Amino acid sequence: MTTQLTTQQRQSWASFRKFADTFIAPEAESADVHQVMSRGLIKELGSAGWISSLLPEEAGGSSLDMISYGLMAEEMGRTCQNVRNFVACADMVAHTIWKWGTEEQKERWLKGIASGEVIASFALTEPKVGSDAKSVETVAVADGSDIVLTGVKKWISFGELADIFLIFAQYEGKHTAFLVERDTPGLSVEPLQGLLGLRGSSLGEITLDGCRVPASSMVGVPGGGLVFVASTALDIGRYSTAWGCVGLAQACLETASRYAQDRMQYGTAIIDHQLVQRMLADMLTGTTAARLLCLEAGAVKIQGGMDAVNRTLMAKYFASTTANRAAADAVQVLGAYGIGTDSPVGRLFRDAKVMEIIEGTSQLHQSMLGTWSASVQHPTAGATPTS
Repeated sequence: MTTQLTTQQRQSWASFRKFADTFIAPEAESADVHQVMSRGLIKELGSAGWISSLLPEEAGGSSLDMISYGLMAEEMGRTCQNVRNFVACADMVAHTIWKWGTEEQKERWLKGIASGEVIASFALTEPKVGSDAKSVETVAVADGSDIVLTGVKKWISFGELADIFLIFAQYEGKHTAFLVERDTPGLSVEPLQGLLGLRGSSLGEITLDGCRVPASSMVGVPGGGLVFVASTALDIGRYSTAWGCVGLAQACLETASRYAQDRMQYGTAIIDHQLVQRMLADMLTGTTAARLLCLEAGAVKIQGGMDAVNRTLMAKYFASTTANRAAADAVQVLGAYGIGTDSPVGRLFRDAKVMEIIEGTSQLHQSMLGTWSASVQHPTAGATPTS
């Protein structure tokens, strides 16, 4: 399928790119080195309408269509994956509240998240539970009009900074979601630093030790935590990650191409060397193909297609693999300049590896896509052949 962008989408893309170059790119190295995003940048994102942008305006959003949202994620991924990850996490929580939350929860949290005043964190992963989300061990027990939460969440993006957590727990034997404020007694956060990539995403370990919240903190219904809440939020996260990987691969291509045009070896620019040309060609082709898969996934979402989730899985799997190959080749093209701690492609290389792990590993995606492949019909299915 060839997806053509509308005039509005192309204009939005140009605006996204300009904003990313102006506000995000200058912060990327600092976020990586100091392992934290600046509050000033978060407020800029909120003011620009980049947070909760899928939601309607009355909920603090910008009513972006899915393809425009993807193009925005690409530009964030091109300049700083930590920023893309921040917006994705906020969107996962905000979309959950908007779709499944009570009117009180919507009124209390949505506009604050959209403005950047409230930092939201999606807390599903546990020390022993990653891809196997059904095995969540955190427990929620009713006690009068309250719920008492006990358990540990780990590798939680922006857990160190978050004001509000979307916590998933076993409640009466059913996966259920709860909104828990940071200052709730019994909740503590330990920062996780020194990670390979996404170092500016302020990961944290969240301990819930008899953490008591009102029953009104529940999001949705008992048993809806995994089937409805987590699955919907993770689909948004994977879609954002897929596009972010396209942006990362694009950054690798642009950086390597510029360097290859300037770097002289044996009396000629290395872009004229066939082996370098091969790496650049692979980057260009892979990035273009990944973008087309993301456009396809976005178009199917807009159309409300039944296989929208699987299209996103396919895009995320391919785009994250492409980003890793592009980053490795970019380091190779730059040679010694690609392996320094201050090298932009060095940061891209480290971040790219994380993309194959977050929002579901590549192996999980392979398994899910392999199962789906048995039911995928040829594009001509149902068509009447002409004579």
